[in-house]
Amino acid sequence: MLQKLRDKTSGWIATVILGLLIVPFAFVGIEQYLGQRSDNSVAKIDVPPTWWPSAPSFWPVSVFWQHDAIAIDEFRRAFEQARQQQRAQQGEAFDARAFESVDNKRAILDGLIDARVQQLSAQRDGIVVSDAMVRKSIQEVPGFQVDGKFDYTRYKLALASQVPPLTERQFEQQVRDSLQQSMMTVGVASSNFVTAAEMDRLLQLMGEQRDVSVLPLPAPVPDTGAVSAAEIQKWYDGHATQYRAPEAVTIEYVEINSATLPAPAPADEATLRQRYEQEKNRFIEAEQRLASHILVRVPEGADAAAQKAAERKATQLAAQAKAPGADFAALARANSDDSGSQAVGGDLGWVSKGMMVGPFENALFAMKAGEISGPVKSEFGWHVIQLRELKSGAQESFEQVRDALAREQAEADRERATSEFSSRLVDLTLKNPSSLAPAAREMNIPLQKLGPFARTKGEGIAANPAVLRAAFSDNLIQDGTISDPIELAPGHSVLIRVIAHTPERALTLAQVRDQVIAAVRADRSAQAARKDADALVARLKGGESLEAIAASRQLPPPQVLPGVPRGAPIPEASVSDAIFAVAAPAAGKVTPGQSSLADGRVVLFAVSKVTPGDVASMPAPQREMLQQQIARIGGTDDMRALVSQLRKRVKVTVVERNL
Repeated sequence: MLQKLRDKTSGWIATVILGLLIVPFAFVGIEQYLGQRSDNSVAKIDVPPTWWPSAPSFWPVSVFWQHDAIAIDEFRRAFEQARQQQRAQQGEAFDARAFESVDNKRAILDGLIDARVQQLSAQRDGIVVSDAMVRKSIQEVPGFQVDGKFDYTRYKLALASQVPPLTERQFEQQVRDSLQQSMMTVGVASSNFVTAAEMDRLLQLMGEQRDVSVLPLPAPVPDTGAVSAAEIQKWYDGHATQYRAPEAVTIEYVEINSATLPAPAPADEATLRQRYEQEKNRFIEAEQRLASHILVRVPEGADAAAQKAAERKATQLAAQAKAPGADFAALARANSDDSGSQAVGGDLGWVSKGMMVGPFENALFAMKAGEISGPVKSEFGWHVIQLRELKSGAQESFEQVRDALAREQAEADRERATSEFSSRLVDLTLKNPSSLAPAAREMNIPLQKLGPFARTKGEGIAANPAVLRAAFSDNLIQDGTISDPIELAPGHSVLIRVIAHTPERALTLAQVRDQVIAAVRADRSAQAARKDADALVARLKGGESLEAIAASRQLPPPQVLPGVPRGAPIPEASVSDAIFAVAAPAAGKVTPGQSSLADGRVVLFAVSKVTPGDVASMPAPQREMLQQQIARIGGTDDMRALVSQLRKRVKVTVVERNL
C-alpha cells in the first residue's frame, strides 16, 4: 500500500500540483502563520511612501509602505496618566469602572494615534528636534528644578515616581516626540489670523439687537386617536435607544452610626482629673493687653516725601502724648486716621497675640504698663501706641474646665466605642465574606436592602458617590463580597454587598407599549401644532399682521420686544436662536418665523428691525485680545482638520483584543 502511494505522488504531475500549492501558501499561509504570533500593539499605522502617496496597500506594493505601531505599554502608560489626572480633577466623584469603558479607551487611543500621525508627518516633512532642544526643554521643567536651577537628583526621582517608572531614555524620547509634534501644531495654529473686516462683522453680529413681536400659541390639543400596531412598531424601532433599562443593582447593607449606638458610661471624676493633668497647658488663659493707639495713615503708593511727612507727624504726636498731663484719648480723637477707634479715643480693647499685624503686636507686647511707644510702622501707616493695662496669663482650675473636659471625654469614648464596634463587625464579615446576615445577627443590627437602582437614580445611601462606586464596581458585582466600611459622614459608615445585578438591556415592546403609544400621540400633537404654525407663518409672509392673527384666534395681542440682544432667553433660548437665525427684514416689512418651547407650545414671531452692534464701542485693547482668541480658536480648528486629513492618508488598524 505504501509503495503504491509513493509511486502515485512522485511523478511530474504531482510536482506541478505541489508548485501551484506553494504559491498561495507563500503569500497567504505564511502571513497568517506569522500573524498568529504574539502581537504587542494596540494600533498599527501604515503610511504610503513619499514618492507614491496614492500607493495601494495590498501586496506586493505594501512592502514599500512605512509601518509603525502603538505598543501596549505606551497605551497603558497614557491610560494610567489619564486615570490619575481624572481622579485628581474629580476627587470623590471619580468612577473607576466608568473610566475603564471601551469608549474611553478608544478615545485615549485616538489621541495617541493622532499624535503618532502628526509625528510621522513631521518626520516625512523633515522636521527635526535637536538634542540641545530636548535638553533645554527638560531643564526648564519646574518640577526638575531646585532654587530655579535644574537638579539631576530631582529629575531622577521624578522619573522613578511615574506609573510605570520611566528611564531617562524613554522620557527624552517622549519629550523629543512631543516637541516634534508641537512644532507642527504651533506652526499651523499660529498661522491663523482674523482680518479687521472679519472682526467688524463679528462685533456687529455679537452686538446685534432686533425688534420683534412675539405671540405664544395655545398648547396643542392632546391626540386621542387610535394608534395602529404598525405605527407602534415603527416608532419603537426608530427610537430603540430611548427604551433601554439602565444597569442596576440591589444591595444589602448594615449601618454603623455613632448616634444610634448605646452611649458609653460618663467618665468618672478620676478620669477627668487625669485628663486635666495631661492637658493642663491647654487651659492657660492668654496674656492680654489693654491698648489704645493713634494712626497716621500713609496712602498706598505714596512717595517718599509723603511717607516722611507722616513719620514726622507721628513723632510729634508721640512727643505730645508723652508730655506730663497729656490726654492720649483727646489726641487720638483729634488726630487719629483710624475710623474704627478714633471716636473712642483710640481704644482697641483687650488685645491678645495674633490679633494685630506683626510690627504693631511686637511693639505692644514689648512695652510696660502705662508706657507710650514712639512711631511704629505697619502696612497701614505710623502708630503711636499706649499700653494702659496688662493681664498676665493664668492657669484655669479643674473646676472651671470640668464641663468642657467631660464633653471631650464623652466624644472620645463614643468614637472609641464606634471604632471597636466597626472593627468587630469587619472581623465577622471577614469570616463569612459572602453574606452580611451572620454579622448583622451577631452584632444585633438590622440588615437592610435597597434597590434595584441605577447609577444616576440612587436614593438614600445610594445617593452617596462612594456607595455608588462600590455598588457598581466589578469586585462586588462579580464576587458578591462585602465592601470595606464606606464613610457617609463622621461617625456614620456602611458596609454593602451586591445581591443582584442587571446589565443595561433593551426593553421589549410589550414592556413599553403604553409609553410608545403616548409618544406617538404626543408626536402627532406636535406635528399638528407645527403644521398649524406653518400655516400661520405663511399668512404672515402673505402680508397679514401678527396682531390680526392673534385677533382671529381670539388670543391676547402679541408682545412687542424692542432691542432684544443676541442670546436673551425670550421666553426660552431656542426662541431667541430662531429670532436671530431669520434674515433681516426689508424696509417696511417683517420677517416672520416660529419656534417650539420645551412644553410643546409654539411661538410665532415677527422681526421688524435689525440694529447691528456698534463696532466702535469695544476698546482697542479688548478688541485686540478678542481677535487673538478667535485666531487661536481658528488655528486649533485648522490643526484638527489637518490631522483629520492626515489620518485619511494612512491606514490605521486597531487591535481590539489588546485594548
